[in-house]
Amino acid sequence: MLDIVCTPTPFLVGLLSSSLPQLTELPLEEVLVVDLENSRFLRQLDDEDSILPSKLQSALENVLERRRELANERGGDTPGDSGHLSTVVSEAFVRFFVELVGHYPLFITGEREDGYSSSSSSSPVPCYFQRESFRKAIPSKTVRRFLEVFMETQMFGWFIQERELHRQALRGLFEVRVQEYLDSIHENEHRRVNRFLKGLGNKMKFLSKK
Repeated sequence: MLDIVCTPTPFLVGLLSSSLPQLTELPLEEVLVVDLENSRFLRQLDDEDSILPSKLQSALENVLERRRELANERGGDTPGDSGHLSTVVSEAFVRFFVELVGHYPLFITGEREDGYSSSSSSSPVPCYFQRESFRKAIPSKTVRRFLEVFMETQMFGWFIQERELHRQALRGLFEVRVQEYLDSIHENEHRRVNRFLKGLGNKMKFLSKK
């Protein structure tokens, strides 16, 4: 199944080090290869240090570097518990994406950006994503530049398509955090507020603001 790494879709796949010689002979495109045992890249795209917005990257790295400490604080008498560690890591990444795209519900409406709506009394009102308005709502230039790239990915396309079709039905962890995020800012401030560490700390009650 080694050839699956050539598939042009986003995925994570684990390989044994013994497969590395075969891997290097395959026609890989935009693929990162990481040696987990030695914590190093074997293949990079050369944008790893610059693609993420610096403030969000710094906050994310801070949480991940302190993940065991934070998990122990959360676990109390059960230091190193894998469940608490998993929660810390999950919440960190959820919060990262909340800060990046958490304002999206404000830009899914029953009217397209060109002002046209095809709704009728006999069918449900269709939802449309106000793509350009969503992008322009970000005041930070570095975040907006990353968002422009991120919005072109399959991951984001599927994310928005699912929410256009099932706007009211989705209530996973991410949607809960998004609603908390929107509730935490004033109505006239809904464009975006960078509260990564503060927000994460408030939700999990173990992280103080950096």
